[in-house]
Amino acid sequence: MTDISRRLLLKLSAISVLAARAAPAAAASGTEPLPSWNDTAPKAAIVAFVEKVTKDGSPDFVPEPERIAVFDNDGTLWVEHPMYTQLVFALDRVKAEAPSHPEWKDTQPFKAVLEGDMKTLAAAGEKGLMEIIAATHAGMTNAQFQTIVSDWVATARDARFKRPYTELVYQPMLELLAYLRANGFKTFIVSGGGVEFMRPWTEQVYGVPPEQVIGSSIKTQFDMKDGAPTLFRLPEVNFIDDKAGKPVAINEYIGRRPIAAFGNSDGDLEMLQWTTLANGMDTKPRFGLIVHHTDAEREYAYDRDTDFGRLDMALDAAAINHWTVVSMKTDWKQIFPEK
Repeated sequence: MTDISRRLLLKLSAISVLAARAAPAAAASGTEPLPSWNDTAPKAAIVAFVEKVTKDGSPDFVPEPERIAVFDNDGTLWVEHPMYTQLVFALDRVKAEAPSHPEWKDTQPFKAVLEGDMKTLAAAGEKGLMEIIAATHAGMTNAQFQTIVSDWVATARDARFKRPYTELVYQPMLELLAYLRANGFKTFIVSGGGVEFMRPWTEQVYGVPPEQVIGSSIKTQFDMKDGAPTLFRLPEVNFIDDKAGKPVAINEYIGRRPIAAFGNSDGDLEMLQWTTLANGMDTKPRFGLIVHHTDAEREYAYDRDTDFGRLDMALDAAAINHWTVVSMKTDWKQIFPEK
């Protein structure tokens, strides 16, 4: 790990610790939780839900082992515009590897990446994206990939905000994660992003350890190389953790149905439905929340008409299913942590 990586990880660790301490300290001192949230309906709904399920003797009390909360990542915990951060990483990897692949200068979609032709790249669709992922995320061990991710996270900067991507996380959501954990919840990330892309940094940034991160994956195989066991990454898709895949992954990896889910797009619709729409004899209180990007000045404003983080069906479903919708412009005092 580079010196830059170490310094950044230490800084991020400090941010995470401060966020984790915020909720317990608030509870102990009697001050209001979620200080970066305005005193509007979403904050009140969150606090009311947490108090309801954690109060001993309450008919809505939920035992700690069953207090499972799941969070999408892109657009829910950190920025996803003007494109998903992992896509930025993949494009940077194409440029870094281009000298070893002279054929890419004349081969799409790599030619479009190298020429900055985003229109042609977008036209390549999912097939083109998977070609890029296969070329930049596979053909190496898991350990090698994690090192590449950690070094990129330590040095890459967002073009608009001029900050590391791991500083473009939402302060109100950091406080929410800490507040839930301080009240006996176990918090999981359930994201369409690559699981091995997220695991190297989620614990330092969000306080969510690698074993509580669920995401899309490519196939890996076990090999003995020079007498050492390794996991080698293959250029084949294993699982896409998006839309209907999210409830499947939650059931497979967590083994408990969550009682709270937090998302921001149609990719989270099925996760919110699975979490909040009770069936059979299950009468636990349940909570769903959608982060609505409405602040073009401090972040971005988008919903139904966007290529990244489209919020259309889920926004309509929120009114029907009584999910809480957070307006970033109205309900959040600040967007990102202070520098």
